[in-house]
Amino acid sequence: MNSKWQISKVGLVNFWYYDEEEFPFLDGRMLLRGANGSGKSVTMQSFIPLLLDGNMRPERLDPFGSRARKMENYLLEEEDGREERTGYLYMEMKRLESDSYVTIGIGMRARKNKKMESWYFCITDGRRIGKDFFLYKDVQSKLPYTKIELRNRIGNGGQVLETQGEYAQCVNKLLFGFETMEEYRELLELLIQLRTPKLSKDFKPTIINEILSNSLQTLSEDDLRPMSEAIENMDSLKTNLDMLNDSIRAAKQIERVYDQYNQIVLYDKALLFTRELKTLLS
Repeated sequence: MNSKWQISKVGLVNFWYYDEEEFPFLDGRMLLRGANGSGKSVTMQSFIPLLLDGNMRPERLDPFGSRARKMENYLLEEEDGREERTGYLYMEMKRLESDSYVTIGIGMRARKNKKMESWYFCITDGRRIGKDFFLYKDVQSKLPYTKIELRNRIGNGGQVLETQGEYAQCVNKLLFGFETMEEYRELLELLIQLRTPKLSKDFKPTIINEILSNSLQTLSEDDLRPMSEAIENMDSLKTNLDMLNDSIRAAKQIERVYDQYNQIVLYDKALLFTRELKTLLS
């Protein structure tokens, strides 16, 4: 795995009801409070897991799996009078052991009665959005960059990616370092399952246990073979060790009897020697 990162902040530009907003994190944590229906879930679902792989399927956006709203609905609301809107979502990550920063994000352009355009980006040279890098042209008008303008603005300090698949690979490489994308997707699926229960109803230890159990990967025969061989080797070693211990105990018994025999023989010879010596001297 790569060096550890934690979320420093997340932000929105020209998205949903936000013109521009940042949500700072402290030590990778944030507490978001608000009344029911105030938009907590919608705000957070706009970042996690969306910004980790760029998957914008409707059921991925809704914590409860609904397909009712698409991403373009958060850019162009019904009856808002706008024909076109470009917005951005981003997440800034900080390396734990240093002041190094990486930012990942998504740009979107929605037009009425047309397919939404999307692009993805990462900033890897340490520039931070809202400090020395902005996602819009003018501080007053805050007109968001187009994809081409963003690519020119980022330059060699990162990259703009065209597809969701390329973006997911980029995020995995920058932040997680899983060897395969399948392993990375399993992590994201686990995150989605963990966010599904409603805290007020289904957040019970049994539910969490079931989710975690279902997230465990099924092991194939190839995965299990080294383990079974190791167990067989352990059984064989245990058998050999027991046989050696039995042999050592038997040898010690023989040694004890043999020592007693040698002591008796030595005593008899010493006694005989003493008698013969007395006879010789007399």
